[in-house]
Amino acid sequence: MTWQYFVLPLMLLCLWGLQEEGAQACSCLPMHPQQVFCQKDVVVIRAKVVGVTPATPVKRLTKYDIDQTMFFKGSKRRFRDVYTAPSSAACGVTLTIGVEYLLMGRLEPDRTLRMVLCDFYKPWSALSSPQRSLLYRYALGCKCTIKSCFSYPCCLTGSSVCLWTDVLEEKTGNGEQARNSACIRKKDGRCGWHDAPSWPRLG
Repeated sequence: MTWQYFVLPLMLLCLWGLQEEGAQACSCLPMHPQQVFCQKDVVVIRAKVVGVTPATPVKRLTKYDIDQTMFFKGSKRRFRDVYTAPSSAACGVTLTIGVEYLLMGRLEPDRTLRMVLCDFYKPWSALSSPQRSLLYRYALGCKCTIKSCFSYPCCLTGSSVCLWTDVLEEKTGNGEQARNSACIRKKDGRCGWHDAPSWPRLG
């Protein structure tokens, strides 16, 4: 079992802070999309949002109805809805009806698909062309470790590590490496960044 499987629980320990009003707020550390993809029990699909049922005092989760158009990872059954908390303060996500998304959510014990703010979701049209191709390659690097660099010095700690420097160099979690690269194990067993343009176009 690799360290990626523990990322979400560790992040959730850091999620809750106090706003000026005293309410709880949710925040997440930036993560490369491949880090989210490789976590255990993560389902990755392409789907269009076709409806929404807001949360109520009885049903405390918002339900988005979706039309799944593509599968990338996880349970191969067809999902027709995804559940999330009713607000970003409670780590819920907000999706727009009529928009097609790449969704990375979690399969719950009751077989429902759940999403929190720390998961990865983005309109399909907003993904770079290389990023779409990388979805077919991320799994090849799930035994590698992506180390996020937030401050100098930031050094490699082993042959299975890729340094992610978008936040450090570009001040964003959606920088050059997130949009165009995947951490993949090479034939010699070492892990390194590979750019999508060097691969044949897939899908």
